Amino acid sequence: MTVGLARVARLGLLLACALALLPAHAAAPVEQGMSMVTFNLHHDREDWPQRRKVILRELQALQPDAIALQEVIQKPHVRNQAAWLARRLGYDYQFVSTDPPGRLKRYGNALLTRRPVLARGEHLLAPRTDYRTVAHLRIDVDGQPVNVYATHLHERADDNGRRIRSEQVADLLAFIAATAGEAPVVIAGDFNAMVDASDLSPLRQRYGDSFGSVHVNNDLAQASTLNRHYFDAPSRIDHIFFQQDKLLAREARLLFDQPYAEGRWASDHYGVWTRLQFAP
Repeated sequence: MTVGLARVARLGLLLACALALLPAHAAAPVEQGMSMVTFNLHHDREDWPQRRKVILRELQALQPDAIALQEVIQKPHVRNQAAWLARRLGYDYQFVSTDPPGRLKRYGNALLTRRPVLARGEHLLAPRTDYRTVAHLRIDVDGQPVNVYATHLHERADDNGRRIRSEQVADLLAFIAATAGEAPVVIAGDFNAMVDASDLSPLRQRYGDSFGSVHVNNDLAQASTLNRHYFDAPSRIDHIFFQQDKLLAREARLLFDQPYAEGRWASDHYGVWTRLQFAP
C-alpha cells in the first residue's frame, strides 16, 4: 500500500470512529394518550357463550386502556359478563347496578381497565325511579391520572324520555364535578340520543364527541351505532366524550359492525373505539 493510500485509510478510520461517537438521532416523539372502547353487550341474548368469544378476541387485539360496557348482566348460570371479560383480559373492573350485591340477578354498567386504578366510585342518577347508574374510575395512564365514566341513559324518544335524559345529564355532570378533580375526563356509554339532541346539550357544551371530531368531514348523518341488522334507521347513540382542553381525539372507528358468522352478530349495537392524545 502506498503512503497516500495508507493516509486515506487512516483518515477513513478516524472519520468512522468520530461518527460512531456522535449521538444517534432522537426517535420521533410518541404521542402520549389513551384508547377507550364503549359497547352495549345486549346482555346474554342470542348465544352469549359464542358472542363473548368474538368480543374477547377483538378486545384482546385492541388492548384499550379502558372499556365501558352497558347492559351487563349476571344471573344463575351466567357469570357477571364484565367479570368474565376482565378476568380473561387481565383487567381490573368496576360493576355498578341498582340491584343489591346479594341478589342472584344483577344488571348494570361496568368499566374495565388495564391501567392502575387510583380511585373508584358509582352513582345512581336522578330520577332514582329510572334506575340508571354511572361508574367512575380514575386510572393512571403512564403517570397521567385520567377520569373515565360509564353510563347508560333513559331509552324512550318521546318528550318524557327527553325530560328524563336531561335530568340524568344534569346529575351526571354534577357527579363528575364532584369526583374528577383536576384530571382529564372521558365519558362513555349508551346515551340513547344523537350527539346533537337537546337533552345532551349541556354535556356537549363541556365535552367533545370523539367520533364526530375525527370524522367531521364525513356524512355523520349515516353513521350508526345501532346495528342496522336490527334497526332500520341509522342512529349514532353510543358516544365517547372527552375534555377538549386536556385531550385531543386522534382516531375513532366502529367495532363489531360486521357479522362474525352467517346471521350472527356480537350485539344489537356496534362498539366505538377511540384514541385520545393528551393536549400539550
